[in-house]
Amino acid sequence: MNFNLLKKVELHTHLDCSLSYDAVKKTLPDITILEYKKKFIGSSCENLKDYLKCVERSVQIMQNKYQLILAVIDLFDQLQKDNVVYVEIRFAPLLHLKKGLNSAQVVEIILNQCKIESKKRKIKFGLILCTLRHFSESDSLQTVKLINDFNDENIVGFDLAADETAHPLDNHVKAFKFARENNIYCTSHAGEALGYQSVVETLDKLKTNRIGHGVRSYENSCLLERLKKEKVHLEICPTSNLLTGVFSSLIQHPVNEFYKQNLSVGINTDGRAISNTTLNDEYKKLSKIFNWDVQHFLNCNINAMRASFTSEKIKEEIILELKNQ
Repeated sequence: MNFNLLKKVELHTHLDCSLSYDAVKKTLPDITILEYKKKFIGSSCENLKDYLKCVERSVQIMQNKYQLILAVIDLFDQLQKDNVVYVEIRFAPLLHLKKGLNSAQVVEIILNQCKIESKKRKIKFGLILCTLRHFSESDSLQTVKLINDFNDENIVGFDLAADETAHPLDNHVKAFKFARENNIYCTSHAGEALGYQSVVETLDKLKTNRIGHGVRSYENSCLLERLKKEKVHLEICPTSNLLTGVFSSLIQHPVNEFYKQNLSVGINTDGRAISNTTLNDEYKKLSKIFNWDVQHFLNCNINAMRASFTSEKIKEEIILELKNQ
């Protein structure tokens, strides 16, 4: 099966986790491929903390306009090779302020370049602004208010990311309340490093439309029924879950069971560089381990598109494009 030819939807990919060797070399000309693999790829990760260390190295070289534009072009190069037709790209604006940019400038630079790449490559996109678990309440509020301030149709949602084991939800409840009051769609990382209770708490306290990962939901049948009943979409990132130590092999991954139980799931890369993967790679692995075929992936992509944060018009256009390929 030639997965390159399949049109794809991706809802969970981080801009700051996807810098290719070519992109890094433009900022760090002396870096070798071996150094890149050691510092920017998470092949030696044992847990989520290890994975996040690789993110820090990428963020260090995404601090000015040139570097941010470079990162966007690089990601769209990768999306085009994967034949992605709709993508939601997430990033945390407050991580890119070390060289004089303010948070609004960061969003504007990334948004404008995404619009250029989208038009050039015919890939529709939305941006999701992230707050992070270790951020303060005011940091979270500042981030979500940027979405309101821009009021741009391509800035589509709000996310909570980073280490769920080390920081509670408390600092972020007000920001997600603000999002709901202002009709901003929300997702949140949960049920990755922590068990199913993390997903329950996130749904109860943050009331998100989707869950990033959510793979530990398999631990509780009542939660699975709730996800199905409330039509909560799970943004599944198989290779990432192996690198962060959630599962030791793909055969243990619950994605196939989720699919068989008719949960809404989509397939994603999470961090393309850190996970050293592409969507084509993810599809090949699922096909090999679980015997997934074209219909499985079509259903996942339609699920993802229905759960996307874009307009109904774009949803209908992309779903029709997927069905007619």
